[in-house]
Amino acid sequence: MQKENQIPEIDSAGMLRFLWRQLTSMRTALILLLLLGVASVPGSLIPQRSQNPMSVREYFLNDPTLAKWFDHFSLFDVYSSPWFSAIYILLFISLIGCVLPRTFEHFKLARALPPLTPKNLERMEFHKSWQGQGGEYEFAKTWLKKNRFRVREFDGALSAEKGYLRETGNLLFHLSLILVLIGVSLGGLFGMKGEAIVNVGEKFVNIPTSYDSLSYGKLFSDKSLPSFSIKVKDFVAKYNLITNAPEDYTLTVDTIESPGALPVNHIIKVNSPLGFGSTNVYLQANGYSPVVTVRDSNNQIVLQGPVPFLPQDANLTSIGAIKVPDSNPQLGFVASFLPTAARDKVRGGISSFPEALDPKLLFSVWKGDLGLDRGVPQSVYRLDTSKMEKIGLHSLQVGQTFTFPEGSITFDGVTPWVNLQIVRDPGKLYALLGGIAAIFGLLASLFTRRRRIWIRVNENGIVEVAGLAKNGAPGLENEISKLAELLERVKS
Repeated sequence: MQKENQIPEIDSAGMLRFLWRQLTSMRTALILLLLLGVASVPGSLIPQRSQNPMSVREYFLNDPTLAKWFDHFSLFDVYSSPWFSAIYILLFISLIGCVLPRTFEHFKLARALPPLTPKNLERMEFHKSWQGQGGEYEFAKTWLKKNRFRVREFDGALSAEKGYLRETGNLLFHLSLILVLIGVSLGGLFGMKGEAIVNVGEKFVNIPTSYDSLSYGKLFSDKSLPSFSIKVKDFVAKYNLITNAPEDYTLTVDTIESPGALPVNHIIKVNSPLGFGSTNVYLQANGYSPVVTVRDSNNQIVLQGPVPFLPQDANLTSIGAIKVPDSNPQLGFVASFLPTAARDKVRGGISSFPEALDPKLLFSVWKGDLGLDRGVPQSVYRLDTSKMEKIGLHSLQVGQTFTFPEGSITFDGVTPWVNLQIVRDPGKLYALLGGIAAIFGLLASLFTRRRRIWIRVNENGIVEVAGLAKNGAPGLENEISKLAELLERVKS
């Protein structure tokens, strides 16, 4: 009995080749690109631990069970999670394995001669023939070269091709995506981003403890922070007197890049950052810090200085919390600051202009446990009053003092603050170049038409013209008609 043909089993090497072909196919790359977009959605909807730890903490307080499940699947750290990194790395490998071989092959084809003229031109699209007068061959060759066709001559026939820029643009687009991925990965590995609020007159030293928020790339460490300090000398904000809209922000600083160096004066504007090598310092936001003096029941100063408040609207109506842990009992003030105080029938106290023309401090006074020793992070702009008692409500203008049984508070004045954003992103140039190249590649791919034209003059003087449009691109029929019309006018 004859044995049936059996398909041999795939060995390990064959299986690896099969998996590599599947991974590096364009279909897989598109699927992975779609998955990357879908995987980014939770990072936009759910607060991320590196950007907003306070909101993450609120998740754990409001719904601990759901928060634990979110944390188990790294939904609070989406962009550094193993599953997001796996999609990212697979997409990177897939694009490289898919695009690079096609690029090399396209480079070879672009340098090769056009294919020979087919024997049966009448089977091609847009075929035309007529009795020639002589001279059509040379005229056609000149016309094709003038119109940037690559021309090949063989046995009394011309083969011309044009439009390789279409595939070049397509490959450039995909290669640009690889460059963008490289830029993003360099930023994720070797970059850093931090923010710090600095009052006018204070100094910022580039060490981790000076930051209000700080996040590192995977391969970035404290030792990689450049050595510099910034002293904020002055901040001037100009606003339109009619619309209240900001017109200009000017920050004046003195910088020192190394110990013992002399300070250097710089001007920072919104679109003009200050650079320290690959690290840039941006002017991100601004606000006001009321300057207060808080005394205890023994008239001893327990807090003195500016306290940053957080703006809530375009007129810089701000909220904040003044915490006094050194008093006995501990004191706290839930406050609002109005740069230019006004009164609204519905909203109450508001600011009518962003500049501090008529500053006013509104607050409620609380005593009790501030909760600073519980080991739970708190917002500097909010006061946890769950274990405190309200003992007063008042408002102050500059120079006024409010006294209560546990002490007093004096509103000494106001000073501007600026939010400095310090960013080191070594991959942003690659991402920018990749984005620009991707646009050019996409334009070339969309607007370039690839086509072939063949011309033959046989022994009987019959002139044949035919063409073939690659990818079904329109316009070839008009081009063939124009060429045929010109050739029919040629005289011997």
